[in-house]
Amino acid sequence: MPELPEVQTVVDDLNAAGLAGATVTRVSVNWPKTVAGHTPEVFAAQLTGRRIASIRRRAKYIIFDLKPSGHLIVHLRMTGRFDLTHPRTRHNKHEHVLIGLGRQRQLRYIDPRKFGRFYLVRHPEEILASLGPEPLAPNFGARDLAARLGTRKRCLKPLLLDQTFIAGLGNIYVDEALWEAGLHPERRAHTLTEEQIRRLHRAIRKVLRRGLRNLGTTLGTGETTFYSIARNKGRNRDALQVFRRDGRPCPRCRQTISRIIVGQRSTHICRHCQT
Repeated sequence: MPELPEVQTVVDDLNAAGLAGATVTRVSVNWPKTVAGHTPEVFAAQLTGRRIASIRRRAKYIIFDLKPSGHLIVHLRMTGRFDLTHPRTRHNKHEHVLIGLGRQRQLRYIDPRKFGRFYLVRHPEEILASLGPEPLAPNFGARDLAARLGTRKRCLKPLLLDQTFIAGLGNIYVDEALWEAGLHPERRAHTLTEEQIRRLHRAIRKVLRRGLRNLGTTLGTGETTFYSIARNKGRNRDALQVFRRDGRPCPRCRQTISRIIVGQRSTHICRHCQT
Protein backbone atom coordinates (compact mmCIF):
# COMPACT_ATOMS: atom_id res chain seq x y z
CA MET A 1 0.00 0.00 0.00
CA PRO A 2 1.39 3.44 -0.84
CA GLU A 3 2.44 5.28 2.33
CA LEU A 4 3.27 8.91 3.00
CA PRO A 5 6.41 9.08 0.76
CA GLU A 6 4.72 7.31 -2.13
CA VAL A 7 1.55 9.41 -1.97
CA GLN A 8 3.56 12.63 -1.70
CA THR A 9 5.62 11.53 -4.72
CA VAL A 10 2.41 11.10 -6.73
CA VAL A 11 1.18 14.53 -5.62
CA ASP A 12 4.51 16.11 -6.58
CA ASP A 13 4.37 14.46 -10.00
CA LEU A 14 0.81 15.63 -10.61
CA ASN A 15 1.78 19.18 -9.70
CA ALA A 16 4.92 19.01 -11.84
CA ALA A 17 2.76 17.93 -14.77
CA GLY A 18 0.80 21.18 -14.48
CA LEU A 19 -2.58 19.74 -13.50
CA ALA A 20 -3.31 22.69 -11.23
CA GLY A 21 -5.40 25.04 -13.32
CA ALA A 22 -6.71 22.35 -15.66
CA THR A 23 -10.45 21.96 -16.19
CA VAL A 24 -12.16 18.57 -16.14
CA THR A 25 -13.80 18.14 -19.53
CA ARG A 26 -15.02 14.56 -19.32
CA VAL A 27 -15.28 11.75 -16.74
CA SER A 28 -15.81 8.02 -17.27
CA VAL A 29 -16.19 5.44 -14.48
CA ASN A 30 -15.55 1.84 -15.50
CA TRP A 31 -15.77 0.28 -12.02
CA PRO A 32 -18.68 1.82 -10.07
CA LYS A 33 -17.42 0.79 -6.62
CA THR A 34 -14.34 2.99 -7.05
CA VAL A 35 -16.64 5.98 -6.48
CA ALA A 36 -17.97 6.26 -2.93
CA GLY A 37 -21.11 8.20 -2.03
CA HIS A 38 -22.32 8.84 -5.58
CA THR A 39 -23.50 6.88 -8.54
CA PRO A 40 -20.99 6.96 -11.42
CA GLU A 41 -23.39 9.16 -13.39
CA VAL A 42 -23.77 11.75 -10.61
CA PHE A 43 -20.04 11.68 -9.89
CA ALA A 44 -19.17 12.29 -13.54
CA ALA A 45 -21.75 15.06 -13.93
CA GLN A 46 -20.66 16.91 -10.79
CA LEU A 47 -16.92 16.65 -11.49
CA THR A 48 -17.13 17.68 -15.15
CA GLY A 49 -16.58 21.41 -15.64
CA ARG A 50 -14.74 21.98 -12.39
CA ARG A 51 -11.21 23.37 -12.36
CA ILE A 52 -8.37 21.81 -10.36
CA ALA A 53 -7.17 24.64 -8.14
CA SER A 54 -4.48 22.70 -6.28
CA ILE A 55 -3.32 19.17 -5.44
CA ARG A 56 -2.05 18.22 -2.00
CA ARG A 57 -1.67 15.32 0.42
CA ARG A 58 -3.13 14.53 3.83
CA ALA A 59 -1.93 11.24 5.35
CA LYS A 60 -2.34 8.65 2.57
CA TYR A 61 -5.02 10.67 0.74
CA ILE A 62 -4.61 12.79 -2.40
CA ILE A 63 -6.75 15.93 -2.34
CA PHE A 64 -7.77 17.77 -5.50
CA ASP A 65 -9.12 21.16 -4.44
CA LEU A 66 -11.71 22.21 -7.00
CA LYS A 67 -13.13 25.48 -8.27
CA PRO A 68 -15.71 26.91 -7.88
CA SER A 69 -16.18 24.51 -4.94
CA GLY A 70 -15.65 21.01 -3.65
CA HIS A 71 -12.82 18.54 -3.27
CA LEU A 72 -11.97 15.24 -4.94
CA ILE A 73 -10.26 12.98 -2.41
CA VAL A 74 -8.53 9.79 -3.57
CA HIS A 75 -7.20 6.91 -1.49
CA LEU A 76 -4.97 4.63 -3.57
CA ARG A 77 -5.24 1.74 -1.09
CA MET A 78 -3.07 -1.27 -2.01
CA THR A 79 -2.53 -1.06 -5.76
CA GLY A 80 -3.97 2.21 -7.06
CA ARG A 81 -1.93 4.55 -9.23
CA PHE A 82 -2.38 7.34 -11.78
CA ASP A 83 -1.24 7.58 -15.37
CA LEU A 84 -1.31 10.87 -17.27
CA THR A 85 -1.52 10.20 -20.97
CA HIS A 86 -3.12 11.12 -24.29
CA PRO A 87 -6.81 10.11 -24.58
CA ARG A 88 -5.99 7.91 -27.59
CA THR A 89 -3.33 5.90 -25.75
CA ARG A 90 -4.07 2.19 -25.59
CA HIS A 91 -6.21 1.30 -22.58
CA ASN A 92 -5.30 -0.91 -19.63
CA LYS A 93 -7.89 -3.44 -18.41
CA HIS A 94 -7.45 -2.13 -14.85
CA GLU A 95 -8.40 1.48 -15.64
CA HIS A 96 -11.41 2.32 -13.48
CA VAL A 97 -11.74 6.12 -13.66
CA LEU A 98 -10.81 8.30 -16.66
CA ILE A 99 -10.67 12.07 -16.21
CA GLY A 100 -10.33 14.16 -19.37
CA LEU A 101 -8.35 17.39 -19.09
CA GLY A 102 -8.89 18.91 -22.49
CA ARG A 103 -8.18 17.27 -25.84
CA GLN A 104 -4.57 16.28 -25.20
CA ARG A 105 -4.49 14.89 -21.66
CA GLN A 106 -6.34 12.23 -19.72
CA LEU A 107 -5.73 11.23 -16.10
CA ARG A 108 -6.36 7.51 -15.69
CA TYR A 109 -6.79 5.72 -12.38
CA ILE A 110 -5.45 2.16 -12.52
CA ASP A 111 -6.10 -0.33 -9.71
CA PRO A 112 -5.68 -4.10 -10.26
CA ARG A 113 -7.21 -5.04 -6.90
CA LYS A 114 -9.99 -2.43 -7.04
CA PHE A 115 -9.63 -1.32 -3.41
CA GLY A 116 -9.01 2.38 -4.11
CA ARG A 117 -11.77 4.94 -3.53
CA PHE A 118 -12.78 8.36 -4.91
CA TYR A 119 -14.77 10.78 -2.75
CA LEU A 120 -16.33 13.95 -4.13
CA VAL A 121 -17.18 16.11 -1.12
CA ARG A 122 -17.93 19.68 -0.13
CA HIS A 123 -15.48 19.70 2.78
CA PRO A 124 -12.33 17.52 3.23
CA GLU A 125 -13.21 16.98 6.88
CA GLU A 126 -16.03 14.70 5.78
CA ILE A 127 -13.33 12.10 5.05
CA LEU A 128 -10.25 13.31 6.92
CA ALA A 129 -11.56 14.48 10.31
CA SER A 130 -10.43 11.40 12.27
CA LEU A 131 -6.82 11.40 11.08
CA GLY A 132 -3.93 11.86 13.49
CA PRO A 133 -1.13 14.43 13.12
CA GLU A 134 1.31 14.56 10.22
CA PRO A 135 4.65 13.10 11.42
CA LEU A 136 6.72 15.53 9.32
CA ALA A 137 4.80 18.65 10.34
CA PRO A 138 7.05 21.31 11.92
CA ASN A 139 4.78 21.49 14.96
CA PHE A 140 4.86 17.73 15.63
CA GLY A 141 7.72 17.32 18.08
CA ALA A 142 8.92 14.58 20.39
CA ARG A 143 6.80 16.05 23.20
CA ASP A 144 3.70 15.72 21.06
CA LEU A 145 4.52 12.09 20.36
CA ALA A 146 5.16 11.50 24.06
CA ALA A 147 1.78 12.96 24.96
CA ARG A 148 0.06 10.63 22.52
CA LEU A 149 2.03 7.55 23.65
CA GLY A 150 1.70 8.18 27.37
CA THR A 151 -1.73 6.65 27.92
CA ARG A 152 -1.61 4.00 25.20
CA LYS A 153 -1.07 0.40 26.22
CA ARG A 154 -1.10 -1.04 22.71
CA CYS A 155 1.94 -2.58 21.07
CA LEU A 156 4.00 -0.07 19.10
CA LYS A 157 3.58 -1.67 15.68
CA PRO A 158 -0.25 -1.67 15.45
CA LEU A 159 -0.42 1.69 17.21
CA LEU A 160 1.89 3.38 14.69
CA LEU A 161 -0.14 1.84 11.87
CA ASP A 162 -3.34 3.37 13.28
CA GLN A 163 -4.08 6.41 11.10
CA THR A 164 -6.02 8.07 13.92
CA PHE A 165 -2.89 8.00 16.08
CA ILE A 166 -0.39 9.29 13.52
CA ALA A 167 -1.09 9.77 9.82
CA GLY A 168 0.75 8.37 6.84
CA LEU A 169 2.74 5.45 8.22
CA GLY A 170 2.37 1.92 6.88
CA ASN A 171 4.08 -1.44 7.19
CA ILE A 172 7.31 -0.47 5.42
CA TYR A 173 8.13 2.72 7.29
CA VAL A 174 6.98 1.48 10.71
CA ASP A 175 9.34 -1.50 10.48
CA GLU A 176 12.16 0.78 9.36
CA ALA A 177 11.50 3.37 12.08
CA LEU A 178 11.33 0.81 14.88
CA TRP A 179 14.65 -0.67 13.76
CA GLU A 180 16.23 2.78 13.58
CA ALA A 181 15.00 3.49 17.12
CA GLY A 182 16.05 0.07 18.45
CA LEU A 183 12.54 -0.70 19.67
CA HIS A 184 10.70 -4.01 19.50
CA PRO A 185 7.33 -3.79 17.68
CA GLU A 186 5.60 -5.57 20.58
CA ARG A 187 6.83 -3.07 23.16
CA ARG A 188 3.91 -1.43 24.99
CA ALA A 189 3.67 2.25 24.08
CA HIS A 190 3.20 3.56 27.63
CA THR A 191 6.45 1.90 28.83
CA LEU A 192 8.81 3.97 26.64
CA THR A 193 11.28 6.26 28.35
CA GLU A 194 11.75 9.88 27.31
CA GLU A 195 14.96 9.00 25.48
CA GLN A 196 13.28 6.13 23.62
CA ILE A 197 10.45 8.44 22.56
CA ARG A 198 12.97 10.96 21.25
CA ARG A 199 14.71 8.18 19.32
CA LEU A 200 11.41 6.99 17.88
CA HIS A 201 10.42 10.52 16.86
CA ARG A 202 13.76 11.04 15.09
CA ALA A 203 13.54 7.61 13.46
CA ILE A 204 10.05 8.17 12.06
CA ARG A 205 11.07 11.45 10.47
CA LYS A 206 14.36 10.03 9.21
CA VAL A 207 12.86 7.06 7.35
CA LEU A 208 10.03 9.15 5.88
CA ARG A 209 12.41 11.84 4.62
CA ARG A 210 14.65 9.18 3.13
CA GLY A 211 11.64 7.66 1.38
CA LEU A 212 10.70 11.08 0.00
CA ARG A 213 14.23 11.72 -1.30
CA ASN A 214 14.12 8.34 -3.04
CA LEU A 215 10.67 9.00 -4.53
CA GLY A 216 9.04 6.15 -2.64
CA THR A 217 9.52 2.40 -2.38
CA THR A 218 8.86 0.11 -5.34
CA LEU A 219 8.99 -3.59 -4.47
CA GLY A 220 9.16 -5.92 -7.46
CA THR A 221 7.94 -5.31 -11.00
CA GLY A 222 4.32 -6.50 -10.98
CA GLU A 223 1.12 -4.56 -11.57
CA THR A 224 0.39 -4.46 -7.82
CA THR A 225 3.57 -2.71 -6.71
CA PHE A 226 4.03 1.06 -6.36
CA TYR A 227 4.50 3.21 -9.45
CA SER A 228 4.18 6.96 -9.67
CA ILE A 229 2.96 8.79 -12.77
CA ALA A 230 3.79 7.07 -16.08
CA ARG A 231 5.03 3.97 -14.18
CA ASN A 232 8.00 5.71 -12.57
CA LYS A 233 9.59 3.51 -9.88
CA GLY A 234 10.68 4.62 -6.43
CA ARG A 235 14.32 4.08 -5.46
CA ASN A 236 13.91 3.52 -1.72
CA ARG A 237 14.02 -0.28 -1.90
CA ASP A 238 17.84 -0.17 -1.88
CA ALA A 239 17.78 1.97 1.28
CA LEU A 240 15.61 -0.41 3.35
CA GLN A 241 17.39 -1.78 6.41
CA VAL A 242 15.04 -4.56 7.60
CA PHE A 243 11.78 -4.59 5.64
CA ARG A 244 11.60 -7.82 3.61
CA ARG A 245 15.25 -8.51 4.44
CA ASP A 246 14.57 -11.54 6.66
CA GLY A 247 17.41 -14.04 6.56
CA ARG A 248 19.96 -11.33 5.76
CA PRO A 249 22.42 -9.74 8.21
CA CYS A 250 21.35 -6.69 10.19
CA PRO A 251 23.22 -3.62 8.87
CA ARG A 252 24.01 -2.60 12.46
CA CYS A 253 25.03 -5.78 14.30
CA ARG A 254 25.24 -8.42 11.51
CA GLN A 255 22.80 -10.75 13.30
CA THR A 256 20.12 -12.34 11.13
CA ILE A 257 16.95 -10.34 10.48
CA SER A 258 13.75 -12.19 11.38
CA ARG A 259 10.19 -12.06 10.15
CA ILE A 260 7.45 -12.27 12.77
CA ILE A 261 3.72 -11.50 12.91
CA VAL A 262 2.55 -8.59 15.05
CA GLY A 263 -1.09 -7.58 15.02
CA GLN A 264 -1.68 -9.88 12.04
CA ARG A 265 0.91 -7.94 10.04
CA SER A 266 4.17 -9.25 8.64
CA THR A 267 6.96 -7.56 10.62
CA HIS A 268 10.74 -7.51 10.16
CA ILE A 269 13.13 -7.06 13.07
CA CYS A 270 16.62 -7.66 14.37
CA ARG A 271 16.18 -9.64 17.58
CA HIS A 272 19.55 -8.45 18.81
CA CYS A 273 19.02 -4.71 18.20
CA GLN A 274 15.30 -4.67 19.06
CA THR A 275 15.05 -6.63 22.29
